[in-house]
Amino acid sequence: MMKKKMLIIDIVYNENLNEVELVAEDGLSIKDIIPMEQMLVDSDNLSFIYITDQNDDYLYVSIPDTIWVQLKRAIDLNMSVFLSDRQERKHLPGFIEELSYLIENIKGNSNYGESMVEKVESTF
Repeated sequence: MMKKKMLIIDIVYNENLNEVELVAEDGLSIKDIIPMEQMLVDSDNLSFIYITDQNDDYLYVSIPDTIWVQLKRAIDLNMSVFLSDRQERKHLPGFIEELSYLIENIKGNSNYGESMVEKVESTF
């Protein structure tokens, strides 16, 4: 299976609906993606990865450290998380739970690499 990556470049909040939208880089479609409700850590790129499936290939939704500060609010308010390509949007179930679990695992855990641990501890 190939692994493609989709970079998240922005976060849009809708407080009234208790939702947050992760906006993907231009040029990639989220049509036909199936959320897998699993997340990984990409320590090398200081990113969290939400795994989706698109036409039988993995599509990794990459959430870089540059937007973690904005993401923290979504965790604190337990918001519903959606993925958007500006045309369509798709609910990402399990996002907050998975992310919270990873964050707790990373804190104080040198296996993830010093810079990842420091960044996570200082942000979350």
